[in-house]
Amino acid sequence: MTNIECIDLPPLMSARGTVRLPGSKSISNRVLLLAALAEGKTEVRDLLHSDDTDRMLEGLQMLGVKIESLGNNAYSVTGCGGDFPVKDAVLFLGNAGTAFRPLTAALALSGGSYTLSGVARMHERPIGDLVVALRQLGANIDYLGNDNFPPLHIHPAKLTGDTTQVRGDVSSQFLTALLMALPLLKRTVTVEVIGELISKPYIEITLAMMARFGVIVQRDGWQRFTLTSGSRYVSPGVIYVEGDASSASYFLAAGAIGGGPVRVEGVGRSSIQGDVRFAEALALMGAQIEMGENWIEARAPLSGKLQAIDMDCNHIPDAAMTLAVAALYAGGTTTLRNIASWRVKETDRIAAMATELRKVGATVEEGADYIKVTGFGIQDSGFRDTAEVLPHPASCILHPEIDTYDDHRMAMCFSLTTFGLEGVRINDPGCVAKTFPDYFAAFANITNPVPVIAIDGPSASGKGTVAQRVATELGFHYLDSGALYRLLATAAQRDGIALEDEAALVALAGCIDIRFDGEKIWLDGELVGDELRSERSGAAASKIAALYGVRAALLDKQRAFRRSPGLVTDGRDMASVVFPDAVLKIFLTASAEARAERRYKQLKEKGMDANIAPLLQEIKARDERDTRRSAAPLQQTSGASLLDTTDLNIDQAVNSVLTDYRRLTP
Repeated sequence: MTNIECIDLPPLMSARGTVRLPGSKSISNRVLLLAALAEGKTEVRDLLHSDDTDRMLEGLQMLGVKIESLGNNAYSVTGCGGDFPVKDAVLFLGNAGTAFRPLTAALALSGGSYTLSGVARMHERPIGDLVVALRQLGANIDYLGNDNFPPLHIHPAKLTGDTTQVRGDVSSQFLTALLMALPLLKRTVTVEVIGELISKPYIEITLAMMARFGVIVQRDGWQRFTLTSGSRYVSPGVIYVEGDASSASYFLAAGAIGGGPVRVEGVGRSSIQGDVRFAEALALMGAQIEMGENWIEARAPLSGKLQAIDMDCNHIPDAAMTLAVAALYAGGTTTLRNIASWRVKETDRIAAMATELRKVGATVEEGADYIKVTGFGIQDSGFRDTAEVLPHPASCILHPEIDTYDDHRMAMCFSLTTFGLEGVRINDPGCVAKTFPDYFAAFANITNPVPVIAIDGPSASGKGTVAQRVATELGFHYLDSGALYRLLATAAQRDGIALEDEAALVALAGCIDIRFDGEKIWLDGELVGDELRSERSGAAASKIAALYGVRAALLDKQRAFRRSPGLVTDGRDMASVVFPDAVLKIFLTASAEARAERRYKQLKEKGMDANIAPLLQEIKARDERDTRRSAAPLQQTSGASLLDTTDLNIDQAVNSVLTDYRRLTP
């Protein structure tokens, strides 16, 4: 990574808990615009706080609409009755399609001179079909860049048309924008939809919101919509914004993949949002779903294994992205069809999903309007008990870096890939601010990472022996982090690389192959013997461990050992740097004299020459180096328990660690 903000997510064991959803983006921006167009004052409660709603609020205020924050995500909006006070304005709307499209229609039919622009991606998202429909009503709109794309300049115009047509197979936002703006014409107007209308549930949201503000749209199926003369928006007084059903999909999927139960509050069987039907899709995959008026709950299948599905996703276009990631954990190949609208969202979501899913080991086929995903499945025991997954394909990358394309839904979807993986890195996690700024904190609150016990301490303190014994007792994986530095030093000496040559050491760290199997260790396919435990090897390891670049190069290799059902690791900075979220942190030490005597006995038992005096001198010298080094100095980190083993035997030390762990994780 080069200067890109990221978040590293650990591998997860399970998911359980309750999430209160933020307000729906789709409903929030519809309500804000309708309140601005209405007569009277509207109090909007539970509004989503996000980039998209911020752009709408800013835009309306620049148009002269009086908006007052009441605190706690509530706003008072004084409507202008369809006549914006400001008739000449320049609006920047970021990448907020739910603000850009409806404001384009409202301003084109309200009279005035307006310029609308956004970020580069917004200028790549088509708007030509909406402009064509507005021009049929007499609107005067110019493209300021490429034809059919923003930015736009809207001029005052004589609006005479009473019938218009709009394509329905590109984006439902075009029809939504027209419908919400048409009451401004104060006459009977009809909209005809050309082709199949996609994302019908979003149109149902629009019609329901318009009805709350007193405008009833007459429709003939999904092809013809009529607003009668005299239609006008009137404030309902107080209106609440439902929780975001699209955002609910990530937590429901977490419950289905990670055991559950996970409950989302803010949407339920009475929701007007089509994406609540994501729960039905999860049920088809085998998940256990329960639903109330204002909540939905998901658990893993009774069999413990999700099943592949073949589904037309026209009714849940945004939430269908979550199904593509859930397919990783299903047996067989999942096919999601009728998703052409993904191509014109915040990014080309079909291409982006295909690219990123392949990074985590999926086999993916993409087409113009479909995607097929074959994942790696779940063992029959499922996540309900062991949370173990089948091994990933050989091509699977440890700690894959997920690119998010400035698309909030990409970032949120791929948080789910951490169930069973060795963790992932999400690039540009801040993009979730578009709809769910606190997403990663909410996700962490309902998920349980693979547990880590981190045991740090000075050389010869016995931490390696204790860590190995604890790992065996718990059935966890074990990582001797010091061995990684010894192996790198050994490889460097083998290849004639100086231990001061940081750049060469970093390059070597990236290409050496290290494998552990119990007490056996392989370096580039060759079994390494007891020489790895020699004082010469330890001194070389201590020297290269002081280099920032080397420590950074080995960081991902160390974190890759974190796998279900858990990890016990020992070293110098396991609790402070490598696994700062370790469930148990121990700083294990002993007097220098006790450590020298233990090292002496250890070497003698292996038939190696040893002398206590130089061993004690070397231990004290190494303590000095390790404590004073600038890169991850040896110290008891915050939250770590001190365990002095000077007067303890191994069994006592092991029992102390096990007692602490079981107390923390009953």
